[in-house]
Amino acid sequence: MSRHFTMEERAWHAWLEPAGPDTASAAQREAYETSVWPHSPYFRLLAWHPGSLSARTALDRAIFLTRGGLPRGDRELAATVASRVNGCELCASVHARFTATFLRDAEAVERLLSEGPEAELPARSRAIVDAAAALTATPIAFGAHHVAALREAGLSDPDIADVIQATAFFAWANRLMLSLGAPAAPSGADAEALGDQRAADDAAAEASPASRALTNGQNVSAQIS
Repeated sequence: MSRHFTMEERAWHAWLEPAGPDTASAAQREAYETSVWPHSPYFRLLAWHPGSLSARTALDRAIFLTRGGLPRGDRELAATVASRVNGCELCASVHARFTATFLRDAEAVERLLSEGPEAELPARSRAIVDAAAALTATPIAFGAHHVAALREAGLSDPDIADVIQATAFFAWANRLMLSLGAPAAPSGADAEALGDQRAADDAAAEASPASRALTNGQNVSAQIS
């Protein structure tokens, strides 16, 4: 099957019936309503087992939305690489957009999507991409030389642990998504699910360094005036 990697929005259609308002128990509804994307057929499908979905949601947020540690753009870069290597179009598009937002280098992200992990990238990103690509392909391909390269690129040991966690999470999450459905070009029927993606994009833009810098500048101007 050919793959289409892009930063444009992609939909996802389930092969199994997702839970919904008329079929889900109270616990199942709560699990998908508090998930990353409440209207996504993917998360509604996972909600048939609400405990595991809730655990997945908590782990996702802990790895990617925590303050401190490795900058979020680098975590999103690792997730993008894992998704590109695994062939998960939806996850690649979503996390590529996040990466471009936080690293402010859309051209490099586009090259990564188009050419794969071999694309020409800045040195720090190169070390992260090489490590994430190796770990995603097979854990034994990741080794001490990747750790050394990450240290040489300026990452601390806690930062390197964050790279590994972000990559490992999506190495698993991609495989789960690819086993339960398939990516698709968006249509009107995907409007609610796409709304979740757009809300996440908006939240990322508001949390990005550029947005924070603008807000801080406005606050300073207000104080001066």
